[in-house]
Amino acid sequence: MADEPAPERAAARVALGIDPGTAATGYGVVRSRGDSMALVACGVIPTAAGMPPSERLQTLYVGLLGLIDRYRPTEAAVEALFFNKNVRTALAVGQARGVALLAAAHRGLTVAEYAPLQVKQSIAGYGRASKEQIQRMLPVLLNIDFVPEPDDAADAVAIAICHLHLSALARVLRARQEGNGANP
Repeated sequence: MADEPAPERAAARVALGIDPGTAATGYGVVRSRGDSMALVACGVIPTAAGMPPSERLQTLYVGLLGLIDRYRPTEAAVEALFFNKNVRTALAVGQARGVALLAAAHRGLTVAEYAPLQVKQSIAGYGRASKEQIQRMLPVLLNIDFVPEPDDAADAVAIAICHLHLSALARVLRARQEGNGANP
């Protein structure tokens, strides 16, 4: 019986999920290898309420660069901006998103964007799931005995998991399409 080559271990992927905001930007770092996921870190980058907007954005930028340098993610995901009735809030979140996209690009990361409905669908199987339902699923998916806190951090962890799920599925589908194209 001939020796069979050892199966290749799936390369680890590390996703940085970002829930942008000017008061606090949530982050979640999740490592995926094969079918298992592990929470590496999560938290928020806070800014002081009295700071001028330019300084708040600079704080977010420097904080995100520090996280990327510390945890070395292989990719990043940001929550897509959804329509908000409060125009001031929507503009502020849009500015924080821009800073997040810039920081990730500055460090050479590919960045995916997901709508809140996509994140909820990926985590709970239902696009209109409540925040509580999403938070209850995180410990199950990550095999941890706590819910990441605060809410902004939990949202960012959910964004990272969503990205790992959906981008892995996209890779499988692309590989199948390429395989079918080669064998008509």
